[in-house]
Amino acid sequence: MNRRILFRPEAEAETLETRDWYESRRPGLGAEFRVALEETLQRVGDNPMLFRIVRGETRRAILNRFPYAVYFRVVENEIVILAVHGRQHPLRWQLRA
Repeated sequence: MNRRILFRPEAEAETLETRDWYESRRPGLGAEFRVALEETLQRVGDNPMLFRIVRGETRRAILNRFPYAVYFRVVENEIVILAVHGRQHPLRWQLRA
């Protein structure tokens, strides 16, 4: 079952900020980050229960090639993206859980 994926505003802002940061480092790298994120979201949507629980009901899916992870919860027929986050300041996403 492929569930609907919803981003919290903070997670959406993090995604755009990260993509822009990578793009500023090398043209095209932001697009590569976006593709890696889309591939991860596809895996999450296909089978969210495969991903490890990291806190409470929050699960984590790690992106390929980039040091970022998607933190999410399954709520009924939806997947709520809490954060798209690197290794810096884990309390940022934990407070959203």
